[in-house]
Amino acid sequence: MSQYQIAVIVGSLRKDSLNRKLADAIVKLAPPEFSFRQVRIGDLPLYNQDDDENPAPAVVRMKNEIRAASGLLFVSPEYNRSIPGVLKNALDHGSRPAGQSVWTGKPAGIIGVSTGAIGTAMAQQHLRNVLSYLDVAVLRQPEAYLQMREGMFDGEGNIGAGSRAHLQNWMDHYGAWIKKNVG
Repeated sequence: MSQYQIAVIVGSLRKDSLNRKLADAIVKLAPPEFSFRQVRIGDLPLYNQDDDENPAPAVVRMKNEIRAASGLLFVSPEYNRSIPGVLKNALDHGSRPAGQSVWTGKPAGIIGVSTGAIGTAMAQQHLRNVLSYLDVAVLRQPEAYLQMREGMFDGEGNIGAGSRAHLQNWMDHYGAWIKKNVG
């Protein structure tokens, strides 16, 4: 039975998203006592404080899934040198109403892939800033700013041989971080 249930938040809505592909593949490198569940964020309405007392069913569902998780895994692209709006919207919904944040105290990891040379470095830094404010304990090292290259994934959608050692190292550190920080 899984001891650590991880909520995976993918910051891309695109059907053929590289980051969704990464999220699906990297979890296969995790220790056997981990289970992963992707949390849908594309159906959330735009955050509006007027709705705090009567949130939409999609907001209630997302918050419950985050509450039930031992830890978080953010897998996100970089849009215009920052995080995608859909991800920021999910973070805002989960943090409200004030004093009732579902993010508080959760351990997390951040990873992402893009076609650009710096991978998702700026988006990850911006996400770290937001998560710090939300009192999320984020794995600091190793960092993984991935540039999509030939062979990152194999024909079955798994992590390819050329990327496996690097991403296994990242996952090993992530697993240890979650185990250390689960309250």
